[in-house]
Amino acid sequence: MTSPTQVRIDSEIKRQATELFSTLGLDMSSAVNLFLYQCVLRGGLPFSVEIPKYNKETLNAMAEAIRISNDDSVKGYTSMNELKRSLMEK
Repeated sequence: MTSPTQVRIDSEIKRQATELFSTLGLDMSSAVNLFLYQCVLRGGLPFSVEIPKYNKETLNAMAEAIRISNDDSVKGYTSMNELKRSLMEK
């Protein structure tokens, strides 16, 4: 027997999670059920919950990486050889 449940989820996190679960062959409902089963089996959360302690330089680098990964004007490479060729041209 199942019970319908409603939860509020940030739209972007939901999109990313749905995409991730899809690559794993799961839908959102199955993924949530797996999480809840693991909580019950372990008697708690199945992972540690902690606040990452990154320094300002690391946080800035992470923010830059996210910005670059979302910028369509930034050239990407499909192989290490392609990247090496590009670096050698400069």
